[in-house]
Order: sequence, then structure tokens, then C-alpha cells
Amino acid sequence: MEGKIATNNDSESTTVKKDDRPQIESTTLWDYPKQSYGKTPKGNNKYAGVTPAFIIYNLIMRYTKSGDLVLDPMCGSGTTIDVCKEEGRKAIGYDIVPTRPDIIRNDARKLPLDDNSIDMIFIDSPYGDNIKYNEDPANFGELSAEDERFYEELEKTMAESSRVLKPGKVLGWLISDQWVKKKFTPVGFKIYERLCKYFDTVDIICVTRHNQSSNTGVWHYRAVKWNFYLRGFKYLFIMRKPMPGEEKPKDKTRVEWARYKR
Repeated sequence: MEGKIATNNDSESTTVKKDDRPQIESTTLWDYPKQSYGKTPKGNNKYAGVTPAFIIYNLIMRYTKSGDLVLDPMCGSGTTIDVCKEEGRKAIGYDIVPTRPDIIRNDARKLPLDDNSIDMIFIDSPYGDNIKYNEDPANFGELSAEDERFYEELEKTMAESSRVLKPGKVLGWLISDQWVKKKFTPVGFKIYERLCKYFDTVDIICVTRHNQSSNTGVWHYRAVKWNFYLRGFKYLFIMRKPMPGEEKPKDKTRVEWARYKR
């Protein structure tokens, strides 16, 4: 029964073995109760900007099979490696400043991998210069999301990801918008526009944000008093590398809709 997907059918057993594994999400709105799951930690929940493990779990359970090779070129505290290890996938984790021995020091803009060699890629990139990641001079997390150079550097990672990803396979990119000093920057839209140069869109997910430093009573009070919005969600862009010679259909999709009367 371990690993059985929870369902809403009470006639079936809907409880996974008590190892706290996430359910497989069925909608484009994902919410998670905590950063990690299972018997062992997934990444370091004290690490600034740590990735919620359930996001990676959902991606690998939908888009990979046991033994597949998953790449995280901005591996942070190693959440992707830990999820893959527990779920029977192989993983390569790179970071410009590794936080642990099983993360390899490397710049995501130049991947030391063969073309078409990876089964899935997950990237939780910097959202701008909101977090002080490290002192490495090659760290483009020091660039503001209001600076076009920030997106130019991230696009280099997109191009490299497209090169190493197998045709027909999936990349997941987690990103959030920015509101700083009374100015909104649509970081997600800017990232998505560039991703579309290299990949086709599978879907776009909204992931509810939890535990960020602004999720306090003081900040909620300020948001109402001074008429601005706190970031309540992140985008998860699920993109697919086209197959060789694959062209997008020229004709519109024809669907027989079940129409309802008002």
C-alpha cells in the first residue's frame, strides 16, 4: 500500500503508509503544509529560499520513472537530491557554492553534461537580489529583477537546460514576482517569455507561499494600511522540450464542449 495515491473514493483505501508522502496534485493550485515530508529531511528548512519538497515529489512522480536521471543545476540545500534518493531516481545537483558534499560546484550557465542526457530538470532560481546567497563573483543573484541582465543570465541556464534535456522530457521552473519600494516587477512573466524560446508549455501551476518572512501579522497589517499586496504564490512553469522535427499544430484544437444554458 506504500505509495498509493490518495483518492476521494471511500470504498478504496486512501491512506498511504504513514511516512507522510504528499498526494499527487490534480489541479493547477498547489498548497503544501510544510517544507519536507517522509522519514528523512529533504533539504534544509533553515536555508534561505529552500524549495518545498512536495513540488519536486509531484514533478518526478508525474514525469519520471524509477531510475531516471534528474538534474537540479541550482541545487541550494539539496532538496531535489533528497527527494530523488527517497523515490528511486538518480540525481545530479550543481550549485555555484555547494552547501554539502553531494552537491557539485558548477555554474548553471555551463553544464558539464552531454546533449540529450537528462530525464527531467528542476530549477528554483533566484527571484532577484532579495536574498544574499553567497559572495561568489559569478553569482547573478546579486542582480536586481528590474535589470534585464538578470534575465539574460537566466536565459543562459535555459539554453543549457534545453541542450542537456532529452527530447520530449520536462523542465519545472519555480519563480515568484517582486514588489519592492512601491514597484511591481512581473518576474514570472519575464521568465516564462524566455522559456518559450526553448520549450513548449505543459502547464502553469500556482504554488501557495508559506513561511516567507512577510507572512506575519505586521506585514499583513502594512499591506492593507499602505495598499499593496504581499506575494501569495509562486509560479511553477512546467515546460517540455520538443521532439526533433516536431512542429506546433497550425489548426486550432477542436473540442466538442458540453455547453450549459444560463
